[in-house]
Amino acid sequence: MSIIETVDEDEATGFVAGVYANEVKDLGYVASHTKAMTVNPEAYAAWEQLIRAIIAQLGRRRFELVTLAAAEALHSQACRLAHGRKTLKLMDEDQLERVARDYHDADLSEAEVAMMEFAERVVTDSADMTDADSLRLRELGFSDREIVDITLAASARGYFSRALQALAVVPDSPPDLSPRLRGALLAPL
Repeated sequence: MSIIETVDEDEATGFVAGVYANEVKDLGYVASHTKAMTVNPEAYAAWEQLIRAIIAQLGRRRFELVTLAAAEALHSQACRLAHGRKTLKLMDEDQLERVARDYHDADLSEAEVAMMEFAERVVTDSADMTDADSLRLRELGFSDREIVDITLAASARGYFSRALQALAVVPDSPPDLSPRLRGALLAPL
């Protein structure tokens, strides 16, 4: 864990206690990134609201694919592992392993691959992006709202991943990820 002093589970109250309880219910423990980010509970609540607003329109599968691509480009172990676990609810382990190793060769649709490439550019090269980048997504059937939401999802991942890295938060490895999948998620980093 980083040097940031976090609230212990048995000392959490109010909003933070609720966040912790939800994580224990879902994961069996409170993730180190959650403890670090709930040091500012108001910002964490706003973060959760932003993510819910993006997912509501974009959909969970697209959101998770964008997140995995952005996290890879950002070299974020914490986000690759956490969202690899979340993506397991949307596809089987074999396909997720292929996505994790090389999404270009994972039997995804052309639109999903383009969306993930776009997400990588958002977090690594946004200053050089042009209308041509968005036009590619539009040509593949994405609406303007979906293009904005893909951009927001990738940008949000940039914010969260960079914050965790800057605070030196040690990533958790979800125990329900197989060693093979864990290796695939981390291999590109």
